Amino acid sequence: MADPFKVVLVNPYELGRQPFALAEPAAWLKREGFAVRCLDLSLEKLEPEPLAAANLVALYVGMHTATRIAIEALPRIRQLAPKAHLCVYGLYAPMNEALLRGLGVGSVLGGEVEPALVSLCQALRLNGKPLSRGAPLVSLARVPFVVPDRSVLPRLSRYAHLVQPDGSTRVAGFAEGSRGCKHLCRHCPVVPVYRGKFRIVPADVVMEDIRQQVGDGARHISFGDPDFFNGPTHGLKLARGLHAAFPAITFDATIKVQHLIDHAELLPELRACGCLFITSAVEAVDDDILLRLDKNHRSRDFDRAVELTRAAGIALAPTFVAFTPWTTLAGYIALLERLVALRLVESVPPVQLIIRLLVPEGSWLLKLAGFRETLMPFDPALLGYPWRHPDARVDRLQQELQADVAQGEAEKLSRRELFAGLWRRAHAAAGLAAPDLPADLGSPIPRLSEPWYCCAEPTMQQLQAF
Repeated sequence: MADPFKVVLVNPYELGRQPFALAEPAAWLKREGFAVRCLDLSLEKLEPEPLAAANLVALYVGMHTATRIAIEALPRIRQLAPKAHLCVYGLYAPMNEALLRGLGVGSVLGGEVEPALVSLCQALRLNGKPLSRGAPLVSLARVPFVVPDRSVLPRLSRYAHLVQPDGSTRVAGFAEGSRGCKHLCRHCPVVPVYRGKFRIVPADVVMEDIRQQVGDGARHISFGDPDFFNGPTHGLKLARGLHAAFPAITFDATIKVQHLIDHAELLPELRACGCLFITSAVEAVDDDILLRLDKNHRSRDFDRAVELTRAAGIALAPTFVAFTPWTTLAGYIALLERLVALRLVESVPPVQLIIRLLVPEGSWLLKLAGFRETLMPFDPALLGYPWRHPDARVDRLQQELQADVAQGEAEKLSRRELFAGLWRRAHAAAGLAAPDLPADLGSPIPRLSEPWYCCAEPTMQQLQAF
């Protein structure tokens, strides 16, 4: 009997989550008779076994950090898996196709990739040759989702946990109720691939996925949809189904500011179903920057979203792109002042206050009139187009704050202690005396042990994981 065709799926990094984007393809491939192993480089190192016998190694790059780590890992993978065809899939794969192929990657896939991965394996098993270069790089065709196979991944308890305000923790699972997004925010990596479309994972599949994670110890579920209210009826159905099946299980989700306001009447029911906090990509408190990013909300809407979520008893965890080519020193201080005024200092991981706008290949930011001309040539090491702020003080402040946050986290400073340092340095950069901070900066909120972020630099520890 011939040896089975061996596939190794690799997750470089995904915010400490047990990745759906490995578990779902694994279920598809195992159903077709392929032998599947998974490696999660956030928890495991690249070793000769199982790579030496692999026929296909497929790396998932759902975020910028994962792509940076994948590129660093590719030489080692080629050494350990000399017979394997290399594939990279996920949001950041199509936009970096030329770079990846130059590094020896044979197949690059984006969008709804499961059927393409199966076809690729079937072609390789049949005659050792990959799919034609003419095959669609990105497919948005609807796929019949199956229950993800998480048995091939490290135990859930090894991944990010829910951390309660009192310091207690719970094992956190990770589920996806949809992929893609119907919005076109210019800086978002989902947009170049999905172009305003989103695909629903059937509720019964999501619930079975949650059920198996609860069986593995999950007491909290983090929904990883780009926006839980892209389809509000579907999102509410998932929340109700989770609560009906597991009344003691809590959850969190990501929802746009615009959707929080438009569907405010749904927030109390989300809380009744166990929603502890909502992550929302506020990005900026400057209306000009929000317009350039095409966020579809204004600065004052941030305050309204805070009011609505608090009234519903749900914590809001806002995220930001704090440094852009249009950020001023006064504007950065205004962002800090808004967090103080809204008593959100404890709700924002310090990494959110140092993130610098990333402009990857294919970004819809490049559609802004005249913007491309302000950028430097594409940098393969950065995986983006570098830019310099017209006010050198802004770039210098970002670099200093990034160093401050890294040192403060190494010293295990609290969020409010780190914020106080950022507050002082930002005012000093503008030549101002920093006012004393009020005593009430807000209370700690439930959070995941690994902060959510979009495009911060990977750490050396992450880059060395392989």
